[in-house]
Amino acid sequence: MRFSQLLIPTLREAPADAEVISHQLMLRAGMIRKVAAGIYNYLPLGLRVLQKVSQIIREEMNGAGAQELLMPMVQPRELWEESGRWPEYGKELLRFRDRHERDFCLGPTHEEVVTDIVRNEVKSYRQLPIKLYQIQTKFRDEIRPRFGLMRGREFQMKDCYSFDLDEAGARKSYQGMFEAYKRIFSRCGLKFRPVEAGTGLIGGSLSHEFHVLANSGEDEIFACDQCDYAASTDKAPANKKCPKGDGALRSHRGIEVGQVFYLGTKYSKKLHAVYLDPQGKEQLIEMGCYGIGVGRTAAAAIEQNHDNQGIIWPLPIAPYPVALLALGQGEVQEVSQRLYHEMGDQKIEVLFDDRDESAGVKFKDADLIGIPWRIQVGQKGLARGEVELKSRRTGEIALVKKENVMNALKERLF
Repeated sequence: MRFSQLLIPTLREAPADAEVISHQLMLRAGMIRKVAAGIYNYLPLGLRVLQKVSQIIREEMNGAGAQELLMPMVQPRELWEESGRWPEYGKELLRFRDRHERDFCLGPTHEEVVTDIVRNEVKSYRQLPIKLYQIQTKFRDEIRPRFGLMRGREFQMKDCYSFDLDEAGARKSYQGMFEAYKRIFSRCGLKFRPVEAGTGLIGGSLSHEFHVLANSGEDEIFACDQCDYAASTDKAPANKKCPKGDGALRSHRGIEVGQVFYLGTKYSKKLHAVYLDPQGKEQLIEMGCYGIGVGRTAAAAIEQNHDNQGIIWPLPIAPYPVALLALGQGEVQEVSQRLYHEMGDQKIEVLFDDRDESAGVKFKDADLIGIPWRIQVGQKGLARGEVELKSRRTGEIALVKKENVMNALKERLF
């Protein structure tokens, strides 16, 4: 895509109310714009990042045997009364009435709705197990929304729900999702730790949170220095000794980006979600639920990957993997145009900075946006038959013969 044709309203300074680095940089890089407290527009670059994260999630959910569906954001009071959560959820649940004076809410989560689907459509043990997921907008009326996409009121979330015949099956589904989450965050290029956690308003008897490790993280977690054990503050042993071995638990800062829950029959019992076993007897369905904050994952990636110049996106979730900078006229433009079309033919996503701006402006915007690889076409280099290929993460510059650019790119991208 050509920079001149994209809406990328970059800023040299962050707005005063942007407190954390991810909020500041997403605003400065022209990725989001505030509509109201905790509610944002996702501009083209920001949406591309969310789509990259969502695609990784979809591939892993599908690979784990889950089926994608889409449930409504607006939910009726009756379902929430059946589960008992209408009065207990608190003011985070945004309630309203329609023109017929019927009560509804904007869904902060979808346990009630998905359980209603399964209780109506699943009748026999032969139809289980089943896993259903969606990537959809949620709304939680946070008392103090802050930090941009880190703690918004309206946000994108992947929520998945498993339905099994018994506890053994449900725990197998839980473990399968736990492993899928590790693959998701690894593929996103993030350093993270799964930690034992409480179940909160969702309920259930077993839960793990997934935390991206960053010095700016809101949460304190404790991780073993000798094994993979980690726990949230309220779950960690008081003596800070690892319960799985001889290691000590060390304090880290984390940003929660996902959580998995084993629910048991908490919702199936209240909403009477049952199946008939081989003897024709009703049995309660065992459930689990699994959430990932899509925008929060993108923001956490920035908290973990940035410098004084801007964002340093991990390659898999960058809005574009390559930036092409034309630094001059004449032959520079001819070579840049040819490279742009060659990359298009090779299905390499590229942001072509074709603007009539100085080299300094183009360098600053490319660094700010955080494109992992940068091709710099200039007159001096072309005099030698070369272009520059620069890594955003390391700053290393390779001089590449202009006819070898595509091969050099492929080596770094694939």
